[in-house]
Amino acid sequence: MATATHLAPQSRPAALPAPAGRAGFGGALRSEFTKIRSVRSTYWTLLALVIVTVGIGTLSCVGAISRGADHGPNFDPTFRSLVGLILGQLIIAVLGALTITSEYATGMIRTSLAVQPRRGTLFAAKAVVFAVVSLITGLVASFASFFIGQAILSSKHLNTSLSQPHVLRAVIGGGLFLAVCGLLSFGLGAVLRHTAAAITASIGLLFVILILSNFLPQTWQVHVNKWIPFNAGSQIWSTVTDPSAHMFAAWTGFGVFTAYAAIAIAAGLILFRRRDA
Repeated sequence: MATATHLAPQSRPAALPAPAGRAGFGGALRSEFTKIRSVRSTYWTLLALVIVTVGIGTLSCVGAISRGADHGPNFDPTFRSLVGLILGQLIIAVLGALTITSEYATGMIRTSLAVQPRRGTLFAAKAVVFAVVSLITGLVASFASFFIGQAILSSKHLNTSLSQPHVLRAVIGGGLFLAVCGLLSFGLGAVLRHTAAAITASIGLLFVILILSNFLPQTWQVHVNKWIPFNAGSQIWSTVTDPSAHMFAAWTGFGVFTAYAAIAIAAGLILFRRRDA
């Protein structure tokens, strides 16, 4: 009688876990872009930025032709159409602060760091994504304000065009100005880690200091005014310079303004890498 032979099943070696790859900068960028576009408030804030910037600029140009504003050699039709950037900077500052502080408020920052433990990479990805979004939106708002404003001013032949000296630089500079405003607030948000505190600090630097400087003695204002963040940054979207104001040249002033944002971001990065989430 044949004997059945039972072979013991060979044990298969346990599957080795796939080696975990290092989360790269590209992945961090995609993750941060998904975050910023998945929040509905981002769209509303950016829409408000465009509406306010264009709306204020439009009203300013209407006032220039209806109330007989000074149309002498110091009249700057480009600056007139871009004047809405004064309030637009405050809106982008709010979004810049929220981009970093909202994760601390919800505790989501711990999850982000678990997925991307390299803090420098995570911080840089957040800054780059926000900078791109704010720059694109700022350019849209700036060009829309310019074209609508010049169409209004053309009824009194006060308009200018992009082909005129310094005009294209000023219009592009309006978008750059808004992007740097947002990055300044982003850096302050990383330093303070609290939304209300970051927004308050941003408004103080961008707006309140400008108002308080008017109470300084005239001899002080000559030396102080050009260093105020708004005054330095706004030179990039001006085409007419008043020598008596003693302001920086366009790109020099914008460089000073960018330095403020760079200092805030550098401080935020240092603290982001050293502090617990």
